[in-house]
Amino acid sequence: MQNILLITIDSLRADHLGCYGYDRPTSPTMDQLASDGSLFQNAFSHGGTTRKSFPAILTSSYPLMYGGFERISEKRTLISELLSDAGYQTAGLHSNLYLSADFGYSRGFDHFYDSKTEPSLTARARQFVKQRLNQDGVLFNFLKTTFEQTEKHAGVEVGSAYIGAEEMTDRAIDVVDSFETGTPTFLWVHYMDVHHPYLPPSDAQRHFREEPIPERRAIKLRRKMLESPDEVTDTEFDDLVDLYDAEIRYTDDEIGRLLSHIEESWGDDSTVILTADHGEEFRDHGNFSHNTHHDEGVHVPLLLDDGSMSDRFEEIVGLVDLGPTIADYADTASPDSFYGYNLRSLLNGADWPRDSVIGEWGEPGPGSRNFFYRSRDWKYMRFASGREELFDIRNDPDEQHDVIDDEPEALAGIRDAVDEHATLLDSTYEDLGDVAMDDEVRERLQMLGYKE
Repeated sequence: MQNILLITIDSLRADHLGCYGYDRPTSPTMDQLASDGSLFQNAFSHGGTTRKSFPAILTSSYPLMYGGFERISEKRTLISELLSDAGYQTAGLHSNLYLSADFGYSRGFDHFYDSKTEPSLTARARQFVKQRLNQDGVLFNFLKTTFEQTEKHAGVEVGSAYIGAEEMTDRAIDVVDSFETGTPTFLWVHYMDVHHPYLPPSDAQRHFREEPIPERRAIKLRRKMLESPDEVTDTEFDDLVDLYDAEIRYTDDEIGRLLSHIEESWGDDSTVILTADHGEEFRDHGNFSHNTHHDEGVHVPLLLDDGSMSDRFEEIVGLVDLGPTIADYADTASPDSFYGYNLRSLLNGADWPRDSVIGEWGEPGPGSRNFFYRSRDWKYMRFASGREELFDIRNDPDEQHDVIDDEPEALAGIRDAVDEHATLLDSTYEDLGDVAMDDEVRERLQMLGYKE
């Protein structure tokens, strides 16, 4: 039973890492991890946002199974529950409130930190205004508008929606030190810094530009990219990429600090898995941010180092495959609710059964679901409206030319695969009812750009 560290990074597209061919120094730690271990060249998320992706990562099930991704049904088994039952001490640390205990993600963790009770000082000031003043009153509405307009026009961030990488690493190190030595440990750490707003430290920015971008300008750029993507100039575009890459470098440095401590504390008896929940668009298809299911939104890095080998794999893998893999490293069987394959079979040279990844979004019931299908050759999208798109990845890797009318034979096979997957979703359908979300959670999610 090995100690297992699962690192997830929000909004990290694979092609901005050196180990995936990027020509900027964003990721020396991750590059070294890839060199020491295994890199999966064609790893894909099953959804373009955190909520759609994490059911696959932590429960090896698809987003729209078991009532959907709004919260984790009791019929899904979290990897933390499985490992806790197997005798592991478990900890999960993150600050994306869509992964909070409110939505079922704390199950099976001995220690769980989701930052919900520790908003920033300015966020607490907002909360004070909301709680102490009549929300219909003139003063409340004046202050609320002032908060919003200050951020939009002056470039002042009036509340932090997530915990920074340095603090997250500090917390992870404290947890490692607090756990009993000699007992197998599962630690999951999720870093948020690569998610906008991009506010990297100046030292991280200097890897990519001579003069760091001031925070006020970075915040105003974030507003513009979200609200008026067509108006972003070439210079502003370059600035946004610099900021994004600097956030990756800052996170990479903190991951390096965590890995150094893990090595000191756990020694060689450990497995490290690193991935992202989804990617990030930089106007590849007209917009910024995420919630796209083109490759910039769903092609993610996946690195695995168990101390046994170094290799690179071209096979198609999905994040749904993480659960069975972690279970195998923990010497425990996967439950029936796991739908992925064990990546260790690929590492050991066995036949790999997966030739495609399917993702989904929308509502769990028939008639409201959207799908994407990704193989080595094809990207297909089917929308709830009935519209379909097909891209020839071999000749059009950027997915710019829809060939839906030109490839009837390929289209027929893909449609059959998606129909079969939809039938699988039907077999797990349940009604979870409405998901309650308190005002604090809603407000901090809105700071991150979510509309819910």
